[in-house]
Amino acid sequence: MKKALLLVSILFISVVSTACINKFAVQELNNKAKGYIEQGDYENAIERLKSSVDLDDTVFETHYNLAVAYTQAEDYQNAIDSYRKAISLNPDFADAYYSLAVAEEDYSIDLAKGILTLDEVGNPVKVDEETLAKQDKIVLSVPVQKMVGELLSDAVSNYNLYLEKASNVQDEDEVRAKIQKLIEEQQNQQNTKG
Repeated sequence: MKKALLLVSILFISVVSTACINKFAVQELNNKAKGYIEQGDYENAIERLKSSVDLDDTVFETHYNLAVAYTQAEDYQNAIDSYRKAISLNPDFADAYYSLAVAEEDYSIDLAKGILTLDEVGNPVKVDEETLAKQDKIVLSVPVQKMVGELLSDAVSNYNLYLEKASNVQDEDEVRAKIQKLIEEQQNQQNTKG
């Protein structure tokens, strides 16, 4: 009985110690990533934050910071996925909805301008500048048109969620103007398609 009790207490202590070490390591990785973001070194920031997620997938700040780094690196699909994970961990943080909407809007703009396209399985691919310069008129494929429409719709929804969840919104008029602009873009896109 004493051996079992001793074994359980040793196991408990090791679990608590590991949790503390992981929490410290996560904080260290997040702090290093923040420094990289401030320096504009998004690749290193992303690597640190991904390591932090590997240690503890339940930290809202890690996912949010990872999303910010992906957005700055113009890796919009990964940014959107990371913002969604952050929101699932803290659905009341209004700024996450705003940031998600910005990433969706930027992604839609790059697709509509032909800067990005979608490969055969729907992953975003950057179009090289030489190809882009040769194009007189940008013709979007049906999957790209569909993705642009979905992104615009999602951005409108997320800007609205930001306004709902934020208290004392200083930029409400700007956000409402963005929403109206995106709705008009959606309508223009639909009129162009059909």
